[in-house]
Amino acid sequence: METTEKLWGGRFTGSTDPVMESFNACIEIDKRLCFADIKGSIAYAKGLTKLDLLTEEECDILLKGLKQIQEEWKNGRFEIKKNDEDIHTANERRLKELVGATAGKLHTGRSRNDQVATDVRLWLKSALDELKSLLLDVIHALINRADREIGIIMPGYTHLQRAQPIQWSHWLLSHSWALRRDSERLKELVKRVDILPLGSGALAGNAFGIDRKFLASELGFSDISGNSLDATSDRDFIAEFLFWATIVMTHISKISEDLILYSTKEFDFLKFADAYSTGSSLMPQKKNSDSAELIRGKTGKVFGNCCALLMVLKGLPSTYNKDLQEDKAPMFDTFDTLNGALKIIHGIFSTLTINEKKMEAALSVEMLATDLAYYLVKKGIPFREAHSMAGQAVQIAERRGCGLNQIDLESLQEISKMFTKDVVQVWNYRNSVEQYTSIGGTSTKSILDQIDVMKQWIVKQTDETGSS
Repeated sequence: METTEKLWGGRFTGSTDPVMESFNACIEIDKRLCFADIKGSIAYAKGLTKLDLLTEEECDILLKGLKQIQEEWKNGRFEIKKNDEDIHTANERRLKELVGATAGKLHTGRSRNDQVATDVRLWLKSALDELKSLLLDVIHALINRADREIGIIMPGYTHLQRAQPIQWSHWLLSHSWALRRDSERLKELVKRVDILPLGSGALAGNAFGIDRKFLASELGFSDISGNSLDATSDRDFIAEFLFWATIVMTHISKISEDLILYSTKEFDFLKFADAYSTGSSLMPQKKNSDSAELIRGKTGKVFGNCCALLMVLKGLPSTYNKDLQEDKAPMFDTFDTLNGALKIIHGIFSTLTINEKKMEAALSVEMLATDLAYYLVKKGIPFREAHSMAGQAVQIAERRGCGLNQIDLESLQEISKMFTKDVVQVWNYRNSVEQYTSIGGTSTKSILDQIDVMKQWIVKQTDETGSS
């Protein structure tokens, strides 16, 4: 009776249906785990040697073979064959070709269940390091521009309507704070990714007493999983990564939407560099902000990846199930998308030019209506009454078709005798922004304080990255 040649083929006869063969294979997706898979196998071979399940000579043979496979992947010479259903099968098949029967000892006590869980964690740890660095680059670019371009006043918007004057630097910093929160969340995520499942077997554990702390040390994990059933099925960390990525993409998408609006002729506050723009195949005059538009569009795909994995997980029974093979495609795609988006948004901020005159020309006197209310508050009138009085002034201006600052003093005094000649001080955009001196405000002092806080934070993150 002939068995199949597959890793699991001992109890099977005949061949797998070709459609099932294709449906079951994931090598084209999980081949990205090739180096993580080899790294895990090298550590596991050393762990088996500590138990005398491998001789020193056998271990050396395996390590030499694994390192050759590593070089083949690195140089693009690794040949994926028809029966390589996944990365583990491919690497083990090649190892057997190189070193013979000794390759069969490497899987002693190990299952593809704990193997793939380890591979994914190793890969994601490295991926998160890269994303952390890119995220800090974007934050740094925002802070640098905010520092260089202090003093430029622009309209602040709520409901996409002009609201109050703010500084351009304040807008830049607002997004740096959002991305800083993303960086802080990433630290927590890394803690839950940095847990070793290797040594959990298929579900019951390792029957040979493998030293899991040794494996963790070899692979650079700070902790080991506490329950083998949970360890082989846990994909919380991938779901958490995908959710984290949706938040980051949401923030970048919001930035992109603002930039798209501000770059239109209707606003004309800024211009994208040609390097981050495209044109029209029909209309020669067009310069489109496609870089930001693509970020905005790809954000929806990242949302979908998060939902896709949660739907895979939501109905599973305990321990490993084949459904979990579907965890890697959304993870890889989300990483690629976020990686590209962070590089693009960094490039945009490093190269865009702003139109200070257009920003200031877009300021309008009705944006100082709140300041008119504050003027009355400073004269002792309760804010709610002052708000109503300022609203009455707005009504007069609208009725007369003039600006608030064009209402004569006599008309203002009909609203309140508290209006005097010094009301003219209200009609100054610079005075308006500079009154917001409390922490987090849009005054120059508050902005400089924010920049100082953010620069210190950046230094701390850089130091932590260097020491980790």
